[in-house]
Amino acid sequence: MTQLTERQHWMSVLAHSTASQLDALWQTVALQPAYTPVRPAEIGLTRLQARMGGSGKRFVMGDATVTRAVVQLTDGTLGFSYVLGRDKAHAERCALVDALMQQPETHALIHEKIIAPLAALRHEQRQVRAQQIASSKVDFFTLMRGDNA
Repeated sequence: MTQLTERQHWMSVLAHSTASQLDALWQTVALQPAYTPVRPAEIGLTRLQARMGGSGKRFVMGDATVTRAVVQLTDGTLGFSYVLGRDKAHAERCALVDALMQQPETHALIHEKIIAPLAALRHEQRQVRAQQIASSKVDFFTLMRGDNA
């Protein structure tokens, strides 16, 4: 993975985590890094777009609340986050984890203790959801009636 795609991966994992999941894993790390909020967590709206039939014309499906935050470590490293919902503490914690993942001395620890478990949990949840969807799948077929041979 290149650095950009690796960061995209951990940012996605953090954005899809819940506050309780992240907080539980954060406790196992036992870090107390000094940081300052550059952009304190703030709540806003974003437009959700969809496509007709999955590949057709785009349309606005609706709006969703999003919380974003930016923090800066004492060495100047910036951490960013965007999470769905209105949880400011979760957005700030995600931004802090993003900043720590950029640090060579904490990257491996944070990846092992936070990112990898969250990614595994997300993968498991997606597998369960895929099984639920597959179990409700209906195969339609056409029957010919009569002697149309």
